[in-house]
Amino acid sequence: MADDRIQAAVDAAEFRIQFKRYLSADGTLADGAPGFASDRSELVRLYEGMLKTRAFDTEAIALQRTGRLGTYASSLGQEAVAIGVAAAMRTDDVLVPSFREHGAQIWRGVRMEELFLYWGGDERGSDFSGPREDFPVCVPVGTQYCHGVGVGLAFSLRQEDRCSVVVGGDGSTSRGDFYEAMNMAGVWKVPAVFVVNNNQWAISVPRAAQTAAKTLAQKAIGAGIPGEQVDGCDVIVVRDAVERALQRGRAGEGPTLIECLSYRLSDHTTSDDATRYREDAEVSSHWPEEPTLRLRTHLTEAHGWSRDEEESLRKEINGAVKAASEAYLQIAPQPATAIVDYTYSELPADLKTARDLLADR
Repeated sequence: MADDRIQAAVDAAEFRIQFKRYLSADGTLADGAPGFASDRSELVRLYEGMLKTRAFDTEAIALQRTGRLGTYASSLGQEAVAIGVAAAMRTDDVLVPSFREHGAQIWRGVRMEELFLYWGGDERGSDFSGPREDFPVCVPVGTQYCHGVGVGLAFSLRQEDRCSVVVGGDGSTSRGDFYEAMNMAGVWKVPAVFVVNNNQWAISVPRAAQTAAKTLAQKAIGAGIPGEQVDGCDVIVVRDAVERALQRGRAGEGPTLIECLSYRLSDHTTSDDATRYREDAEVSSHWPEEPTLRLRTHLTEAHGWSRDEEESLRKEINGAVKAASEAYLQIAPQPATAIVDYTYSELPADLKTARDLLADR
């Protein structure tokens, strides 16, 4: 009898994490890909989203280097995660981002000038004119997972057919907030999707130095929820995985954790110098796998994507990004009193004094 119980416990602890990819690094599409992967117009839309994300990145870094933007976190090489996530979501779902999801935010209707405002240190950039219920950029590492659980729980209690989608980096899965959020999401079976962008580096710490887990997807097992690992440079598989996870959530089957394997081709932020802790050869080896090149190769070989179409699309995108940048630079800064104006509904005495000093500047 005792031996039977021991065997049952061993069996219950066994698990297997599946890795999935549809679009290989050389642009070959595997059998069994979802239907939209054969739709030229849909693939072009995904490609456009990734190119726009990269163009926004380029402009943001240029603004930061010339003193017109604050510290900025690039998503170079990780565009497929943001676009795959956003393309899978419904309009009334809620995105709970970290600080590298510019592509998803732009796809969902956040204006680029609003994002420039945010990264320029102006909180008006968090007052989106588009997706009003999407959460603003979350810089504290890992706290957004708890927010996402709360949003999903609200949807459950209201019996709304909606899901929250939370995105974080590999380093965030080593935080207590992450484990607490996974645990309660599993207990409450909230309609939430947790997407981990595993770009292999938590600032200067490689993934192997921050967790002994062979995959980050397996961290779902302890919370009693499904975990899946996909190629984060394949926008097709990211979108498909998130779509399936959203279907689970809407069906009342609870949350899902998706690990997207990508690679951070840039510094962690514009205040970082990655050459201090990783070799150029390592970074160079990942450039042939990056998501825009991969999808462009497939579009060219399988759908006749032409040089004229490429040039036209890039010209249109670059023009839109430049126009947004110029619009941002024309926005008058807030008065210095804005530092304290929105902290309390009624200012305490010490801040009233500080406000008076600021008003006199």
